[in-house]
Amino acid sequence: MNTPGELGSFLRTRRARLQPEDVGLVSYGARRRVPGLRREELAQLAGVSVAYYTRLEQGQSGNASDGVLDAIARALRLTPDEHAHLRNLARPGRAGRRPAPRVETAGPGVRQLVAAMEGVPAVIVDLRYDVLGWNTLGHALLAGHLAADAPARPADRPNTQRLFFLDPHARELYPQWDTEARRAVSALRLAAGEHPEDRGLAELIGELTMKSPEFAALWARHPVRACTSGVKDFHHPLVGRLSLSFEMLRLPDSGGQGVVAFSAEPGSASEAALRLLSSAAGPGSAAPTGAHAGSGTETSAETSAETGTGPHGGQGPSAGRGRPITR
Repeated sequence: MNTPGELGSFLRTRRARLQPEDVGLVSYGARRRVPGLRREELAQLAGVSVAYYTRLEQGQSGNASDGVLDAIARALRLTPDEHAHLRNLARPGRAGRRPAPRVETAGPGVRQLVAAMEGVPAVIVDLRYDVLGWNTLGHALLAGHLAADAPARPADRPNTQRLFFLDPHARELYPQWDTEARRAVSALRLAAGEHPEDRGLAELIGELTMKSPEFAALWARHPVRACTSGVKDFHHPLVGRLSLSFEMLRLPDSGGQGVVAFSAEPGSASEAALRLLSSAAGPGSAAPTGAHAGSGTETSAETSAETGTGPHGGQGPSAGRGRPITR
């Protein structure tokens, strides 16, 4: 996804959010043809020529030095994540045909670790946000209507980004949907900058841009942020409201894989709801469902029979790519 157009679009969105008075410049005249800073104003702030900055924004200067990129980042008041993204876009590496997407698998050690996290919902994802595995509580919290062994089958493997934007149940699970949508796109933007050669990632972005107007609108704004920790609000169909902290733990030497784990504040209503969900998931809630089919699907079916409704509005495992998980 790192094309010359991507770099120019990113820089223009960052120029547009700054006014001359924000950076100590005097604005002469009320009429400005473009929002935010002009190219010449940014070039002045960064200490580079207007011609050089114009070539950079047009993708015609692929050898910008660290000093130049750092100066532009300071002038645009970029965050550390945005600064890193600028460097990735300015130096996309050798262009060429992207290889076919590689099928990822989670190692036995990380599957064992996730299985041992009893009482903690956990999900294993790769750089494209494909779900490589989850423990049964993670499955019950985030995607109870999917088959528990779906991550082990590449053809049916859930993708958190696709589920979030293309599945209607996302708005049920995430009461703060707009906030979560921005988080999702911010994380995907960062991944696209870090892995410009990944064909599967490019295909996912293309699919979401075509099928989700909301994704396309957010993508055009170029939000960039590493969403590695924070708090997520849920409205779960079985246990109601939960507010859970999450941490993304990147796995070394794994090609971008990570574990997302959720926890509740001790003594809170969310902790009680999480215990109730764990009980509903049944014995063995730490089973490594990413490697083998677990008992989560059967338990969900039993719960549905008792309550008279499916765990996610009547949708069964055949929904396939039905429920958002996390980003």
